[in-house]
Amino acid sequence: MRVTLLGTGDTTGTPTVGCDCETCELARKRDLERTRFSVHVENERVGTSLLVDFSPDFRRQFLREEVPLPDAAVVTHIHFDHLDGLGNTFRLLDSLSVYAADETDPMTGESVAETVASKYDYLGLLSVEPTTPFEPVRICGLEVTLVPVEHPPQVCYGLAIEDPETGAKLSITGDTNYAISERSREVLTDPDLLLADAIVPAHLCEYHPAGGKHDDPDGVPRTFGGKHMTREGAIALADELNADRTRLVHVAHYYPADEAFEEPLAVDGETYTI
Repeated sequence: MRVTLLGTGDTTGTPTVGCDCETCELARKRDLERTRFSVHVENERVGTSLLVDFSPDFRRQFLREEVPLPDAAVVTHIHFDHLDGLGNTFRLLDSLSVYAADETDPMTGESVAETVASKYDYLGLLSVEPTTPFEPVRICGLEVTLVPVEHPPQVCYGLAIEDPETGAKLSITGDTNYAISERSREVLTDPDLLLADAIVPAHLCEYHPAGGKHDDPDGVPRTFGGKHMTREGAIALADELNADRTRLVHVAHYYPADEAFEEPLAVDGETYTI
């Protein structure tokens, strides 16, 4: 299983358009990017590839990394930075199966699958596959399991991707705070590679109107506001999940420049074979 991090940034990415903060300037100087979130997973055994989320930066990401176009995809939730790149598949593919959760979101009155189908009904190539969380489905020769996570006010899902032949496992938290249920954690546990949402370091929680939540025993917030994990929360979760290797993603440009590119924060273009 070959994993390529196409997009490791948050909603605005790094560098952020029009921003001259030290972190964005350092990213420009070092020619580093964190575009909007997306992950490419290639099953090299059978020559197929799976895309997790459709970044608005889809075109740039695929041109830059030269990875194969997807044979199938998963959408974790309907926020624009994870979904609005789907239109880029027009005239690129003859067909595409998109898997998304079948649970109704109380906020929208639709499941993620229903929203994807209605928003992109003009894409004749698209086949939306409603998927029940916690029930593994076979996609591109891989076992994929969606799990609910905590990203209020809308539903969001993490996922585990396992190769049934080799036992390799990739876990992705999705956009979430630290309060992931035990049942979801059980599915995500023991990955060879964990991609964990870590939008900012914990010390920036004092600048959020809602502050921080889910403090550790030393009073360090593991959640920033209510929607995302802090760096410290993501690292704590990785330890609890017994991750062999962890990369922190969905990273904002608010990290101070001297922290923004330190381990284990990811940048676009990283590849892993597991």
